[in-house]
Amino acid sequence: MRVLSGIQPSGTLHIGNYLGMMRQMIELQAEHELFCFIADLHAMTSLNRGAELRANTLKAALDFLALGIDPAKSVFWVQSTVPEINELTWYLSNVTPVGLLERCHSYKDKLAKGLPANAGLLNYPLLMAADILAVQSDIVPVGKDQKQHLEVTRDIAIKFNNEFGETFQVPDALIKDAVAIVPGTDGQKMSKSYGNTIDIFGEEKTIRKQVMGIVTDSTPLEQPKDPDKCNVFKIYALFAAPEQKAEMERKYRAGGFGYGDAKKETFALLREYFRPYRERRAELAKDPAEVQRVLQKGTEKARAEICKTLQLVREKTGAAAFCGDSQ
Repeated sequence: MRVLSGIQPSGTLHIGNYLGMMRQMIELQAEHELFCFIADLHAMTSLNRGAELRANTLKAALDFLALGIDPAKSVFWVQSTVPEINELTWYLSNVTPVGLLERCHSYKDKLAKGLPANAGLLNYPLLMAADILAVQSDIVPVGKDQKQHLEVTRDIAIKFNNEFGETFQVPDALIKDAVAIVPGTDGQKMSKSYGNTIDIFGEEKTIRKQVMGIVTDSTPLEQPKDPDKCNVFKIYALFAAPEQKAEMERKYRAGGFGYGDAKKETFALLREYFRPYRERRAELAKDPAEVQRVLQKGTEKARAEICKTLQLVREKTGAAAFCGDSQ
């Protein structure tokens, strides 16, 4: 079964990215045909500084490789290095109603936050559809906040197939409810745009500060506490072994255990959980040229598959039916 997902390099990747998408990708590559990309074109809707985008893209590649993406088992590339995606986006745009894009929650939410209503923001789900349909994905792991975009992709694929004949695989969403929404330090969904994240590979001092800044209520230290209502416990439980989780829950309910203590244990747990990955990342960072070579090979494999889809789309729509090898 073919699986695809991507992640934006719009900032430092955090544990919400890891639990919501990255870990799933790494697990799925063992039994499925995995296509995984760094969505730098998508990131341009919120990041318009070229040097920063390039640096973030390299950091995201290092993060993925350190955490376990295996280029020998999967196709791993940077979105903008496959120009055929932009061409496919144009073909899809001609069967996509504007109203379908205007109804997307993410578009409306970003407008409400004051972002300019430009075409890139509106067409974000259209570019996402091109990413997915280009490799003929069977399933797409998404968080609950991206479920609507996957439904838009399905609508576009069905409409194109109805108008031009069977062309695209209509993908299904894969949502893991247990980690569908990872809580941030303020209790909202963890997101760079909310400033409530905990880094995966940040400096130890930075991560400690982020963990110690998790919002809690004012229950006194000596009183019992409800772990199910505590942001610290919710984050701890996502990484803890069953016996660790049970022991932490016992401490909460017994009383005499403060939120500060819980935060210290959470920081220690995260530090140890990601320790081997930090070591692997430090080794990879010593040879950025090798990381670039890995990404180039991934681009070549991705383009080989995407060009097959483009050739079919060109034939169906009446555009040129040849997909060349030129960059």
